[in-house]
Order: sequence, then structure tokens, then C-alpha cells
Amino acid sequence: MHHYLLFAWILFFALSKESQAQSKLDSAFIDYDEEVMVTRFYFSKKFTDFKIPQMEVRYRPNSGLNTGIGFTYQRFTLNVAVPLSFLNPNRERDFPGFLDLQGHFYPVNWMVDFFGQFYSGYKIPDWQGSGRSYLRPDIGLLKVGAHVNYIFFGDRISINAAMHQSEIQKKSAISPLVGFEVYRARVSGDSLIIPQELTPDFNYSRADFLHLGPNVGVLGTLVFGKGFFATGALSGNIGAGHSWLEGGNGIRESDWSILLGYHFRGYIGYNGSKFGFNLNYVYKNLNLNPVRELEQSADTGNYRLNLVYKIRPGKKFAKTFDRFNPTRIL
Repeated sequence: MHHYLLFAWILFFALSKESQAQSKLDSAFIDYDEEVMVTRFYFSKKFTDFKIPQMEVRYRPNSGLNTGIGFTYQRFTLNVAVPLSFLNPNRERDFPGFLDLQGHFYPVNWMVDFFGQFYSGYKIPDWQGSGRSYLRPDIGLLKVGAHVNYIFFGDRISINAAMHQSEIQKKSAISPLVGFEVYRARVSGDSLIIPQELTPDFNYSRADFLHLGPNVGVLGTLVFGKGFFATGALSGNIGAGHSWLEGGNGIRESDWSILLGYHFRGYIGYNGSKFGFNLNYVYKNLNLNPVRELEQSADTGNYRLNLVYKIRPGKKFAKTFDRFNPTRIL
């Protein structure tokens, strides 16, 4: 429960900081109208894989294609999605449920991404070429963390225009990034994590990980045609990684190491005054501290297609929403 409370706290903290951003956008590069509501219908697929490359193990969650609706208005964004059964015929029906929370906040000069993922139930598709899946409904993976970047020319380049489409990028721009990230992860099972068929020299039933360190990168957007755009960001990080684990023989171990990783995001689409769409992909490679020289990672991704329609609500609705907008009352 305390992990849910931690995620809620950092979520509200980010909303409050977004509402306090005082920097102004450069109107020669970015157009923004606070009273325009961006409504969206979208498809997305979120996942967090757990990988042990040397053993050729890649556990995948029992996630699927989500269908959702959402809106952005007065700097507040809310999206709700569910995996419809007829779009996900290959999901395991008797697996436990899971919760994947991702918060993305982009006040001027900042990119702030939060991850609160609580997965239960994993599988390895096409196990050893058999055409069948190796099922592990008992395996759980927890991952909470934050990835923060400062955008040096954030008044001229808008990630909101690419992702939420609540702003419109009028000119191409580029900016360096610098930031920090911290993650806490845990993988556990009722039995040993690595399949016994692989005859590992060492195995374990639970491991906890901590990763933190600085990152640096670049954000760029290309505007072409009338409203078409392509935006991308790539940052690399070097950080300290720590692990605690419980081995199959009851031995407890802990260790530190220096790790590298990266975070990529790409968007392409059309952003007009009334309509818009974008296809985007966000991927975070999180290398975890090796266990007995076994490299491990918990990699998070999100494929998404947004279809957008923009409206201008009436003055009465706008005034009422402004009074209860979470970005203003926190």
C-alpha cells in the first residue's frame, strides 16, 4: 500500500509544480490557448518486460491493447482506458489483474515522467520453440520511479504539442536536456524466477533493486507542411544500482554497481486548430544491478495512437472547471 501512496504523492506534487510554472512560451514558436479543450479517442499498449539476456529469458506481462478516451483542458489531462476482450484474444483470462500508472507532465522548460507499475502474472511466449507459452501467474513485478529533464529552450519547443496536442508547434526547434532519475523495482515469485529447464547455476525467488543517477540528452521537433510534425527525444543515463535478493538456498545478498540506460520517445502526426492525430512510442530501458553476473532489466514501453478533436467550452463550464482544476487548487 505504501507504494501506491508514494506514487499518489509525487503525482500531486508534479501537478502543483506544473500550475506554478511562471515561464512564458515564445509565441513565435508555440501557440497556446488555455480555453481550448482537447478531446481524444485512443488506442495504447503499455508493458513492462523483465529480461535476463544471458539466459534468453524475457518475461512479458499479460497486458493487451487498451481503448480509451480523455481530454486536456486548462493544463489538466485525464485519460481512461480498458483492454476490450474482443481486441485481446490472446490474453490469459485466469491471470491476476495489474495496474499500470504513467504520469507525464510538461510544464515550460521541464519534462517529468512518473511510473507506478504493479504487474502480476507473466509469461514467456513460444517457450523454447514449442509454440506454447511458459506461464507464471505467480510472478509479480513492481516498479515506481521518476524521470525528470530540464529543457534549456523549453519556451521554444513543446512536448505538449507532440503528446497532448494542447499546444501547437509553429516552427522547428531543438534543445539539449539534462536531468535526474530514480527507480525502485522488485521481482518476486512463489517459486524460483529463472525456469529450471535452463539449469541456471544460481536462482532466486525475490530481488529488490534501486537505481538513481543523472541523465543528458536532446529534444527536437520538425514542423513541415501545414500542421504536420515529427518530434523525438533521447536521453542517456549513468547511475548507481543496488540489489537485495533471496536465493534459492535461502542466502541473502546485496551489491552495488554502475549502470547505463536510455529513455526514448518519438511522435509523428498532424496538429491543427480543430483536428489532430499522433502516433507515438515511449520506451525506458532500465538496467538493474546484475545478480551473480546475470544482467537484468525492467523495460517499460507505451505504443499509442491518438485521434484528437478540439472544442471551446462555454464560459460557465470554463469558470466552474477553473475553480476545481487540480492544477490550480494544489
